[in-house]
Amino acid sequence: MGIIWTIIIGFIAGVIAKFIMPGDNEPKGFILTTILGIVGAFVATYLGQAIGWYQAGQGAGLIGAVVGSIILLLIWGMVTKNRA
Repeated sequence: MGIIWTIIIGFIAGVIAKFIMPGDNEPKGFILTTILGIVGAFVATYLGQAIGWYQAGQGAGLIGAVVGSIILLLIWGMVTKNRA
């Protein structure tokens, strides 16, 4: 059940992040939005553990996943902007 919950939270975080930061070059589609949210949660967990907000084995919640997803969208925007 843990992996299904992670996918659901990842999808919700990806949708919220794309709503907060809309753009023309953003990844589109259900699967990419879900992946964006899941990877955003991992980014938020890693950064939170590095800063000391989370302990080892503790993950980021929905807000952390949204923040991580927004960071990924910023990076995605910079990379695709340089390509074009």
